[in-house]
Amino acid sequence: MLSILIPIYNYNVYPLALELRKQCLECNIDFEILCQDDASDSSLNIFNEKINLLSHCSFVSLKENIAHRENRNSLAEKAKFEYLLFIDGDSTFLNSDYIKRYLSNLFDFDVVYGGRLHPEKCPSDNQKLRWKYGRFIEDKSAANRKTKPYHSLLFNNTIIKKVCFDTVQFDKTIKKYGHDDTQLSFQLSKLKSKVSHIENPVEHGDLDTNLVYLNKTKESLENLNLLYQKKKIDIEFVRLLQLYHFLKTTKSTFIISKINAVFEKLLFKNLTGDNPNILVFNLFRAGYLCSIDFKSRT
Repeated sequence: MLSILIPIYNYNVYPLALELRKQCLECNIDFEILCQDDASDSSLNIFNEKINLLSHCSFVSLKENIAHRENRNSLAEKAKFEYLLFIDGDSTFLNSDYIKRYLSNLFDFDVVYGGRLHPEKCPSDNQKLRWKYGRFIEDKSAANRKTKPYHSLLFNNTIIKKVCFDTVQFDKTIKKYGHDDTQLSFQLSKLKSKVSHIENPVEHGDLDTNLVYLNKTKESLENLNLLYQKKKIDIEFVRLLQLYHFLKTTKSTFIISKINAVFEKLLFKNLTGDNPNILVFNLFRAGYLCSIDFKSRT
């Protein structure tokens, strides 16, 4: 029936696994919960080892780091049931019938996404950039997500048929952080896979600090550029790529990259400060993407 896959890096997922197991047992289904740490060598794995004492559950700590997307692929390869539930290890449940909601919405769909929410209040000023982007850009109702089913699809909290996932998988050739969900969602759109969006969100708990998220954003933009250069994604699928392609065809990337360099310190100061601005963040993203293009030609 259901294989629950939890990729981990330096996080205690024992409480999450315990709650998922409890709900699956209440629903009386065949299931397994597979947890895999990506060679973090974390002291928190002392708690994760207790997962192996639970029936239907297992925890493994890899000896070598394989990166987040390949960790997901590895878990899917080990899974034995028809449906795969990908859930991030830092997720917090917002309802006690989480599994039941998914089970009642599985049929006639290849993929079902429950959504993600961020805390109403930011934990600290030092996490405000990630919190703002999540709260005001990523967090969407099921009705909103249904208007663009593939574009709104993330794999932090998603059920997908194993035969469907095995057809696409996460791209093994891309090693850096970011846009793995974008690439997989694009592949699903090409296959015209049946995607459903429901109200079954989890809360994103482990928010990156401003500086960490800014550095991750740079990596994700480098990945996006790579997908673009290798023609692994259509320009129309990503709004930022549409802008980038327009600037590239009008030979404006050099100018934008120079403007970005001039104002880089001011942008950085705002985005790592205690009140980062989302508009400034979007300007930074566009500028950094253009600077990647300029550097590749010099």
